[in-house]
This record gives sequence, structure tokens and C-alpha cells, in this order.
Amino acid sequence: MAWQLADDVGAYLAAAGGFLRANAAQNTIMLSAADALVAQGPAAFGGAAPLYGWWLGPDGAVGAAFLHTPPFPIVLTALPPGAAQALVAVLADLGHHPPGVNAAPETGTAFAAAWQERTGQPSHVGMRMRLYRLGQLLPPNPPPAGGPRTASAADRDLLLAWLDAFHDEAGPPGPRESQQVVDSRLGFGGLMLWEHASSPVSLAARTKVVGGQARIGPVYTPPELRGRGFGAGVTAAVTRAALDGGADVVVLFTDLANPTSNTLYQRLGFHPVSDWAVLKFGGPAD
Repeated sequence: MAWQLADDVGAYLAAAGGFLRANAAQNTIMLSAADALVAQGPAAFGGAAPLYGWWLGPDGAVGAAFLHTPPFPIVLTALPPGAAQALVAVLADLGHHPPGVNAAPETGTAFAAAWQERTGQPSHVGMRMRLYRLGQLLPPNPPPAGGPRTASAADRDLLLAWLDAFHDEAGPPGPRESQQVVDSRLGFGGLMLWEHASSPVSLAARTKVVGGQARIGPVYTPPELRGRGFGAGVTAAVTRAALDGGADVVVLFTDLANPTSNTLYQRLGFHPVSDWAVLKFGGPAD
């Protein structure tokens, strides 16, 4: 039983792709990130070279996997006993120091504890999230005023401004991804705007369909335009676009600290799958 490492996304997918696709909803982050790396190269996320790994069990089958795209936290699948400690040892020996871990709470806690034991770095919670999966899409009825349209390059400045505002307000761990999101998703129609009175009033994004699944997010409505159903309308529209684009599974993450979004997405037909947490290494949160 041991971790196998690679610095090439093709080798990673050849070894662990089947394992990840077998539970596409739960592994949505790794699948979409790997797809972006295939399309855009190792600089897709703007940091140092990515690192990939998979755990081989005693039968030689893949039993776990990770993906790390600096400067973001390392993302882990569920880990078998002993795998967290073994991974920490491998990373520490390489001098590879992720800023945190993004995983199911039990997995993340085990990794963070092993990391602190090895390096002395404590951890603190950066964000608690819930993964939802679409059952049957239930668009708002009646729909909000206006209608959806796919964003184009002419909307680039607005898209960047709204995605920056989303990051600053929601506070997801890690640096802003606005430019990467816009550049990667405009090309396949992965950004949807809701318009009212000929003006954009809300935005929703989605990933490409990978392994039969797509992930919705971010979703953003400027504060002065909230409470009118625009966010629900554009989320339903971008979800429909994902389904029409071949997705069998549509998922999204919510911030557990935001009860409004958790309630909204359930009204649209999304059902809770699992909880996740981002644990950041280092001193306590400010």
C-alpha cells in the first residue's frame, strides 16, 4: 500500500481517472480541475506546478487520490486507514507544503492532524461547505422578471467585476480566480447572465461536463438587486444548460454559513450529498 505521485495530468488520469469518475459527484473538484489542466496546461491555476497522486491498495487497485494546484489547498478523496499519515510523510520529504486541505471533514481533520504532528503547523477552519446534487430541476414558478442569456466576450469587464465582488463577499479560501474562470468558461458558454430591462442583474457559472457531471458556481447578484428572484432564475437557467450539454449529474457547493443559498438551492431541486471543510494551515484566522 503506497502513494504514487506524478507531475503530469495525463498520467494521473490514466491511473486514477476511472476511480474518480466512478463517484463523479463527490470528486467534482478533482475532475473539473484536471480537465482545466488538460485544456490549459500546468499554469492553468496561476501557481507552481501541480502535483497529483493516487493510493494503491494491497490488491493493486486505486483506493484514494489527491490533487494539488498551488496556491490552493490540496484536495483529497476519502482516505483508507494510514493513508493520511503516509501522504504527509511523502509531501514533507519532498518539501511540498500545501497551504491547507479541502476534503470531507473526517478526512481533512485526519490529514491536518498528521500534518501538524509532522510539521508543527496547526490548522483552523477556513470554510465549511455542503455539496448538493440535483434531483429534478424545479425552476422558480413564477419566474423572475427578465430572462437568461449566455455571456459573451463583450461582457468580460462586468464578469470580472462581479466575480471579484463574489470572492470578496463570500470569502472562499485561496486567491481570486476571476480571470481564470472567465477565460476558461467563456469559450464553452459556461457563464450565464440574467437580464431585466435590458441590463444584466445576476450571474451564474458552470464547469464543463466532465465524467458525466458539471458543477454550478459561482452565483452572484449585486446586493442592490437581491430579493427579486434573479439568482434563482439564473441558477435554474445555467443548470438547464448543463443538462442540455450532456450532464447526467449536476452538483454545487454552498457555504454552510449562508442559510439563504442553502434554502434556495433546495427549492430548485438540489439535495444534500456530503459536507466538506477547508482547513488552512498556520495560525488562527484573523
